[in-house]
Amino acid sequence: MNRIERPWTTLVDVPSLAALDDQRLRVVDARATASTAVRVMDARFSLADAQSGAAQHAAGHIPGALYADLNRDLSDLSRQGHGRHPLPDSAAFAATLGRWGITPDTQVVVYDAADGSMAAARLWWLLRLIGHQQVAVLDGGLAAWQAAGHALETEMAGVEPAPAYPGQFDLSQVVSADQLQARLSQPPGWLLDARAGERYRGEVEPLDRVAGHVPGALNRPFGMNLRDGRFRPAQELRAELQPLLSGYEPGQAVLMCGSGVTACHLLLALEHAGLQGAKVFADSWSGWSSDSARPVAVG
Repeated sequence: MNRIERPWTTLVDVPSLAALDDQRLRVVDARATASTAVRVMDARFSLADAQSGAAQHAAGHIPGALYADLNRDLSDLSRQGHGRHPLPDSAAFAATLGRWGITPDTQVVVYDAADGSMAAARLWWLLRLIGHQQVAVLDGGLAAWQAAGHALETEMAGVEPAPAYPGQFDLSQVVSADQLQARLSQPPGWLLDARAGERYRGEVEPLDRVAGHVPGALNRPFGMNLRDGRFRPAQELRAELQPLLSGYEPGQAVLMCGSGVTACHLLLALEHAGLQGAKVFADSWSGWSSDSARPVAVG
């Protein structure tokens, strides 16, 4: 009953995760196989209080979950000119995965407070970037887990460390500012911005030095992919997202947001909808707008 027949690669629902027995959730052995190894990761984070995610994890988390910090584990804040959440070094991230006991055979499930946007989808993407396909976001996150009546625990999970993950980032899935600039003359549809409409239009900018968007980018706020905190059905999303591409293949599309976090949420929505292969502008608006020579559009 507890065997995972097929890897979870985009979303997993609460009943499927809850069906795993207590031992499966708590212990991941580096020698385990894909049918037995499960690592649950808690990626809760708040831009307003960077310490709150770890505090919330300590106060209560899904049994067996380890904590992944957006600033410390999923970014390298020492890198300049690459936005507010620069990509971590590939070797450093591989070592972090080993510290969490994640091997190529591990099924990873990532959650945050609710809808996956902060920063479960970011960890999902980084794992895919390093070549790990057996990773899924818990649809509805911790809110859905608790709404279903499942308990939390405060005990910190034990983990048997593994060697550094045997992979490196596939940077062909990451777009640089220069690559973006080279495509600005192309017709719209290839660049989608996942920020809220008012930030895209330049009406407000609470975080970055300049308001507005990359010229030619189309706005698709990540919240449009959700209903009641969960991802909308794949068919619904495909019917809306495919026309936005305006004839471009999904693999030609580039996704961005404020700092490279909710762009991953939009990528997850595309993959859930069967539109596979889009790339991420990891620097996103915070990186683009850090150079005053780059063009900005508003409205």
